[in-house]
Amino acid sequence: MPKNSVVFSEERCKGCELCVTACPKQIIRMGEHINTKGFHPATIVDPEKCIGCAFCARMCPDMVIEIHRE
Repeated sequence: MPKNSVVFSEERCKGCELCVTACPKQIIRMGEHINTKGFHPATIVDPEKCIGCAFCARMCPDMVIEIHRE
């Protein structure tokens, strides 16, 4: 189990991709599915590599990302 976890509120994500560019580990991608707003929401593809830096959460203009550190 990863020490850190990233939780995206996918239904609130507007697909701006700012979190993708902010992630130093490059483990955030845009999902292939579409949320109810019509956007491809961000998702984490390799949670074990997350270092819990919260850069993604700080960059998100809609505050849809939560970082949980252990």
